[in-house]
Amino acid sequence: METRQYLVPKELDGARVDKAALTLVANVSRAQMKRAILAGAVRVNGKRRPKGALVAEGEVITIAAEEVASRGGPAVPEPDAPLRVRFESEGVLVVDKPAGQPSAPLLDGETGTLANALVGHYPELAGVGYSPREPGILHRLDTDTSGLLVVARTAEAFDRLKAGLKADRLRKAYQLVCRQLDLPDSGTIEFPIASHPKDQRRVYACIHPRDVARYSPRPAKTTYEVERRGPVWGLVHVDVARALRHQIRVHFAAIEHPLAGDVLYGGEAVAIGHHALHASRVWFDDEALGFEVTSPLPAGMADLVEQAVVPA
Repeated sequence: METRQYLVPKELDGARVDKAALTLVANVSRAQMKRAILAGAVRVNGKRRPKGALVAEGEVITIAAEEVASRGGPAVPEPDAPLRVRFESEGVLVVDKPAGQPSAPLLDGETGTLANALVGHYPELAGVGYSPREPGILHRLDTDTSGLLVVARTAEAFDRLKAGLKADRLRKAYQLVCRQLDLPDSGTIEFPIASHPKDQRRVYACIHPRDVARYSPRPAKTTYEVERRGPVWGLVHVDVARALRHQIRVHFAAIEHPLAGDVLYGGEAVAIGHHALHASRVWFDDEALGFEVTSPLPAGMADLVEQAVVPA
């Protein structure tokens, strides 16, 4: 489940949770927000509070936007929004999403997402895909993950790509930066993953058999190989088939090598301001729609690997 985080500003110091949340989140009705608070989809500093409780300046309101949004509203076209297209054919687009940009809107009227740019530049995408909020998009990336996303331009292409994804013929590879000391040159991580029992922002790697029995996790496999080692950080190539939500991030945290900048999973804050994960390659083995596309490593991640300064 995706979330949005909002810092309580000075002008909302002492406001009720429901009023503060309504002020910070656009295009949400009072009734929607009330239902979301009662369902536990709105939290302050990670904890549930009743709608009448007060918030303070500097506290963080976390909202599970999918529980708040009214369903079905299409992505608003933004024809002037920047869009990096790495590959284009009659049936397929492969676009390069920057870190910090959401893949798709979760609230009615939300702008600034990749989906807004897509439907703005390619109006034919409207009506293609899983929902009007995700025009043609085959898979998502976390907001702070950069890199390649596959987009279908027609309903027929979407069905073919979706089948390829399920059959592991549509493949993805990533690059990440983590602490390199004691990280083997290569390996496979296969801890199953479940929703986190206490924090909806995270997922949970079930390492102990007790947790497997308790949480009924889904199987997950991450294969990696170290590409380059720096003084502190290492650049790691990662292969996955159908990655679960936060799979790579939680798997590396589970082996005590959380991604640089991934503070949600215990990683150290770094200068780039977000977790160091990049979707670097995607390819589709198909006679009709086949492609292979790469994206260069963002400069900030490359700079991290060369840094000799040990984070505080």
